[in-house]
Amino acid sequence: MAIAWFKSKSERAARKLADHDRQHFKSRARHFLKCYLEADEDEKPLFYRAVDAAVRACQIEAGVVHPSPDLEDAEIAMAISNAATDILLRPKADDAGAFRTDAFATVAIAYRRAAGIYAEDQDMRELGTAAVHLLTMATSYLKSQNDLLRSDAV
Repeated sequence: MAIAWFKSKSERAARKLADHDRQHFKSRARHFLKCYLEADEDEKPLFYRAVDAAVRACQIEAGVVHPSPDLEDAEIAMAISNAATDILLRPKADDAGAFRTDAFATVAIAYRRAAGIYAEDQDMRELGTAAVHLLTMATSYLKSQNDLLRSDAV
């Protein structure tokens, strides 16, 4: 393990985050994604709305609803993933429910993947890629639903 000694501080920090995510969020995100894949077409919008609500809550928590143009995409992604982590690890007065908690874990992993944290961890990178795909599908679905509502109102 002598090679690890030569790794940069940022690589060691990324490894530490990946290990943390594996321990705390991997099973929750994997469960959420598996349930999504097994859901029928009528149930899938519940998953889309859950991750969208989690992303919005994290954006508010991180203060990046309208991010500064000075921020890099990776900085925004880290801010959102850190907010998801904080929300997940915060003691809860009420039981938020496993579905909502799994959605936040999926968001945390998706944004860590977007920030490049899993570059050296193939397993977490693959899980993160699947999570990013789900968030992309959710965004697309919800946008199309909003567009339909607007066109019906005209």
